[in-house]
Order: sequence, then structure tokens, then C-alpha cells
Amino acid sequence: MMSEDNRISTVGVFLVGAGLGAAIALLFAPKSGKETRRLISRKAEDGADFVTSKGRELRRQAEDFVEKGFKTAEKLADRSKSLADRVV
Repeated sequence: MMSEDNRISTVGVFLVGAGLGAAIALLFAPKSGKETRRLISRKAEDGADFVTSKGRELRRQAEDFVEKGFKTAEKLADRSKSLADRVV
């Protein structure tokens, strides 16, 4: 089974490859320089928006993960204290 880190890494590599492929395709496209520059600019903006969106999503996931970790640590501390009180 693929871990979360490997999936993120695989998706990132795929996106970089797709972006490079698109850029190379645009450079060899039979359009005027002005049209090609405009298209590259639009695609770069779209890419930046996508990366920003994914960054926010990953941040939320990381915050949720940290919050769950704190809650788990608190539960373990409470259980340990309860056990220690029973032993004493």
C-alpha cells in the first residue's frame, strides 16, 4: 500500500512533468510569439493558483494531524496518571 508521503511525492513529480511537457509543447506550437507568451502567462497563473490551493489543503491536513496527535497525547497522559494513582 502506498503511503501518504509517496502519493504526494508521486503527484508532485507528475505535475512537474506535465507542466514541463506543456511548456515544451507551447514553445513548438505554431502560434505567434505574442499569443504563445500570453498562453504561457495564463497557464503559469493557473499553475500558481493550483499550487496555492494544494498548499492550503496540505496545511489543513497537517493541522488536523497535529491536533489529533495532541489529543492522543493528552489521552495517554490521563491514562498514565490514572494508572499511577491506582498503583500509589
